Amino acid sequence: METTKKRPILFITGAFVGNNCWDEWIAYFTSHGYACSAPPWPHKDAPPAVLRSRQPDPDIAAIRLAQLTDYYALIARSYGEKPILIGHSIGGLMVQLLLQRDLGTAGVAIHPVPPQGVITLELSFYKSTWHPLGLFTDSDESYLMSFEDWQYIFTNGMPLKAQREAYDKFVVPESKKVSRDGLTDAAHIDFHKYHPPLLITSGSTDHIIPASLNHTNYEKYKDSRSVTDYKEFEGRNHFVLGQPTWREDADYIRNWLESTTV
Repeated sequence: METTKKRPILFITGAFVGNNCWDEWIAYFTSHGYACSAPPWPHKDAPPAVLRSRQPDPDIAAIRLAQLTDYYALIARSYGEKPILIGHSIGGLMVQLLLQRDLGTAGVAIHPVPPQGVITLELSFYKSTWHPLGLFTDSDESYLMSFEDWQYIFTNGMPLKAQREAYDKFVVPESKKVSRDGLTDAAHIDFHKYHPPLLITSGSTDHIIPASLNHTNYEKYKDSRSVTDYKEFEGRNHFVLGQPTWREDADYIRNWLESTTV
């Protein structure tokens, strides 16, 4: 019997959370015929509670954006064909960086961290990034987001119980260096260069990556030969992957992929 080959999807995790944030997304896309994987960042191959127990973690603290992008580039090249790339937050930025290298058939950047030089005047962005960047703290010590910051940065608008359950399930220590690298050449995008199809999504209530910032990111792309699309979802915060509405976002992304790529 002839079988249909499953198209690969590489999910790229953002900062501050474990790769288990993709579990429901993997189950969803697998049920629709895709071959999915969400490999953890280097030094994060353990449950979030275990990783938190190791805080401060010098190995995590040493992670850099360029190293991390190369790590996912190596994984993307290991497939028998170019995968679809789907990333959240700084994982979304890495989707943009990897598409720039032509390492995917298409990419979806979910509430992506902006590339170098893409800025916003939104106060919530600066309030959200102050502690993660840790500009006046030791960058050789990993950063663990407090529950109070988690409430503001990721899960604003959600019930307290849901916020606490999500914190315990997903939050991990993070590298301050990888966050700061978003301001450097490691996060540079050539917006005039051809790229495979790209969808950028945003959420109307996201504090750390406001929708207006994602729209500015989208508008920077100038190559007329390339497909670049944008979608803002109402009521989505930065915890978009785990909000009760996540399936609506996944449906939209799947339909976009199936209408944009062959």
